[in-house]
Formats: sequence, structure tokens, C-alpha cells
Amino acid sequence: MSFKKLFLVACGLLVAIVISILSDTKVIAQSTTDLALALYHAPIHYQDTDSTKYSGDYITRFDYDNDWRGTNNWDNLILFPLSAHAYYSVAETCTHWFITYSFYHPQDWTDIPFDQEHENDLEGLLTIVRKDGSAFGKLEGVVTVFHNDFYSYTPTGSPLRNGAESIDGTLTMNSYSGSLHPLTTQEAKGHGLKAWPYAGNFKGASSEDGIIYYPNGTTAELPASGNDRDVQYQLLDVFANNEMWQHQLNEASLSSSSALTFASWGTFKGDSSGGCGAGTPTCSTNSANTPWGWDDSNDGAVYKGEMALDPAHLTDVYFDGLGTFDTAYIRNQFIQGLKDRGYNSAVVPQGWPTQINLNSLIGKLKNQCS
Repeated sequence: MSFKKLFLVACGLLVAIVISILSDTKVIAQSTTDLALALYHAPIHYQDTDSTKYSGDYITRFDYDNDWRGTNNWDNLILFPLSAHAYYSVAETCTHWFITYSFYHPQDWTDIPFDQEHENDLEGLLTIVRKDGSAFGKLEGVVTVFHNDFYSYTPTGSPLRNGAESIDGTLTMNSYSGSLHPLTTQEAKGHGLKAWPYAGNFKGASSEDGIIYYPNGTTAELPASGNDRDVQYQLLDVFANNEMWQHQLNEASLSSSSALTFASWGTFKGDSSGGCGAGTPTCSTNSANTPWGWDDSNDGAVYKGEMALDPAHLTDVYFDGLGTFDTAYIRNQFIQGLKDRGYNSAVVPQGWPTQINLNSLIGKLKNQCS
């Protein structure tokens, strides 16, 4: 790694540590900030790329084109730099932290005749971190989003076992910037995400097309090409001011025609302008989901959006071997944000999943650990 990149990594960690020291806590005392925690466990991310359109596989932020309009992101792909970003959120119980990471692409694209593509694409993973008395806890497992299916993985030595869902493989962990990070990978074009090396055709070999992204707290780099083995991606807090969650809450009661970013709860607006579906492929509209809209098509009692909204419940269903495990939250800004905006079972956001009782979800908030 070059001196410049080492310097950037060091700066990112320093900022995270300083923020950790200076930040106030809202519920109970924490030993670290969400940014530092997310940075510690963030994936080293292998992105498969396709030479037909390398830029279609670059990760970036939803507002890379300087606006939050969902229906021009396909169109603007070649007009703005695609600096590397990923979103994160943290929810906390008395026993665990649950961190979601999500990677955004302006296009889910194809060059296969009669295949389907769509504007906007956001897929990612949930990391399950036990509070073991250390500052950053111990990673016990992850659940990844591969289109309409979730896949679960555990690191060597994890206590987690098969629950209602089977564990799909073992996490590969690499040391980077002072901690062990899980390796994840996304397909080219469709961007389904699994633990490395279970998806796509990029394993990191020099003969393969792909980008290796490394997490950073402050720096977002632009890949030199579709073959770059060291690109820093900046972590963005989904709850930050003027970020994705705030935009969702602001549009939660709006119709699709009135909204700018969202077609319905947890689903981005997207249309067929700008060449989506040109030629032999087809283009679907309003087809990309946020973490609070992710859904596995056949996982039974886990419902749409629970990977973000109620990750403890998802974990409790997916895994056995949890040991001491709390399912109520001392911090969950998804639930708290809905409560603060006045939503409840009688007044739900437009498109809210009917299987989730919002009053019961709000009832999972608590102020302290017993």
C-alpha cells in the first residue's frame, strides 16, 4: 500500500477515535462511537466488474449527482464522478450491536438479451457483534442480501449454529488497519452480495476484472479503472442529517407521485429514462430497496425490512447457539425515528409491511439494561 493510502487510513482511524472520545451519548454510556464501531467491522469488499461498462459496477452514494431525485440516477451515471461510499447503521441491545452496511450502484444493468435491468441498486449485509467487554465486541456472524434471498455466514469459532435458516458458509477474515474484517463480494451488473468468494467471478487475481474496496472513515476515492486493487470507501451514517433515513421519514406519508426519492416505504423511485431497457433488455421501475425494505422471499417469520428495523428478531430466527441474547433495544434509531414522527399501528407510513405491528416494534425500545 502506498504512503498516501496509509496516511489516509491513519487519518480515518484518528478521526473515528477523536469522535469516540468527544461524543455525548443519548441513552447509556458507550465505549465507542457508531462510526468507530462500523469502521472496525466494515467489510473489505470485492466488486466484480464487467468491461462492457465498468462504471456501472462502481459503488457510490445515492446523491452522487448532487440531488436526491430517484429517477435521474441511471441517466447521470456518465456525468458525475462515482467516488466510493457505503452506508451503515447501528442498533444496540444489552448483549449485541447490529450493524448494517449497504452498497449503492446507480444501475442494476445487463447486456444479456431479454434480461431485466433497473434504476438504482442497494444491497448489503447485517453484521452481528457480541458485546464481550472489549471496545468493539466480537463478530459472530453476518447475513447478506443477494437480490431476494438472504445468506448467512459465520467466522471460524463462532458459537452460532443453524436455526430456522441454514448457515451458508464460513467468513474469510483479513487483517486491515488494526482489526479483522470480513470479506464480501458483489456480482457485476446485478450486484447480488455474498461473503467472499461465494458470488461473482472476481477473487482478486490479476487476470480478473474487479475492484477491492477498503473501509475508511473520511476518504472516498475514485477507482482508477474497473481494475483497481486498492480503493478507499467512505462510511456514511444512514441516520445523519440530510441522509437516506431522514429523506425516508420526510416522504413516508407521501404518494409516489409527490415524492422525490421513494416510491413507497423502503423502495426507491426509478423509471426507464436515460436508456434503461434500451435494446433487447427490459427495464423495471421502482425496483430497488433500502435496508428497511430488504426482504427474503422464503424465510418465514422474518418480514420485509426487519434486517434493519428489528435485526435482533431476524438473528433470533436465523440462528441457534446465541447464548445470552436480548431482543429489546437500548438504541434503535429506525424505531425511534418512526415513534418521534408520530407513527404507530393506527398511523403507518405509506406502503408499510402489513405483517409488522408497529406498536409491538415500538414496544421493543427500552431505556437501560437490567
